[in-house]
Amino acid sequence: MLDRRDVLAGLAGAAVMSSWFASSANGAEEPGYNWQEDFSRLPGVTLMGDEDIAMLLYPGFTALDLIGPYHFFAGMMGARIHLVTNQADLSPVASDMGLAVQPTVRLADCPRDLTILFAPGGTDGTIAAARDPDTISFVRDRASRAMFVTSVCTGALILGAAGLLKGKRATTHWSVRPLLGRFGATPVDARVVRDGNLVTGAGVSAGLDFGLSIVAQLRGQPYAAASMLTAEYHPEPPFQGGTLSTTPASVAKPMTALFEGFVEATKTLGVAQ
Repeated sequence: MLDRRDVLAGLAGAAVMSSWFASSANGAEEPGYNWQEDFSRLPGVTLMGDEDIAMLLYPGFTALDLIGPYHFFAGMMGARIHLVTNQADLSPVASDMGLAVQPTVRLADCPRDLTILFAPGGTDGTIAAARDPDTISFVRDRASRAMFVTSVCTGALILGAAGLLKGKRATTHWSVRPLLGRFGATPVDARVVRDGNLVTGAGVSAGLDFGLSIVAQLRGQPYAAASMLTAEYHPEPPFQGGTLSTTPASVAKPMTALFEGFVEATKTLGVAQ
């Protein structure tokens, strides 16, 4: 039985996957077909890497902000993912809806030199993380050397509090996107925004687009396309909506009111000293 990680592992040359693809992949039924050799010829493809990726965990984070990008990052063979807790020990960290994720390392023990530094979003938990001196100190330090400094959803507020958005174009969840200017950023209404080594994703589900865009940067677009196909990521929402401009006012108005408390709390944040 093969799981998704096994399939992605095949991209790096596991023998079991090579035989499985040879016998079952579309177009690979002919004897002697070497899918690895064929795939590796595609422009820009890097099958194996050695990335260090730190993904921040704090109480009250939004699980899908983390899990969406994690799925695609974990599919990059050779990459090392560090689930970094800002808590005192390695106890599971509960998300805003109760789903807990097991961290692998504490702030102080995370590798110093990173390929990707990533912050997920949330609401009250994010505000707390953005006010936590240890978390902000960690983010500033690792960001100073990281190849990519990144966030999804309101994780951008943590980057903002660390002073990492100044002079940059960035996005975040629609509810607080206009407030990015408080951190010196230019708010952009887009699913994924890249400005230099800063890459930010919009709300929650945009983490899938964000993750694929980073994989394409590091391993080539064909590699990202292979991950996209494995995940069968071809969204077809059951009805129109998902943005303020496409959601009926009868739904958008109460939802905007729902976030008013969070928006007001966000207004109290500034760049930490």
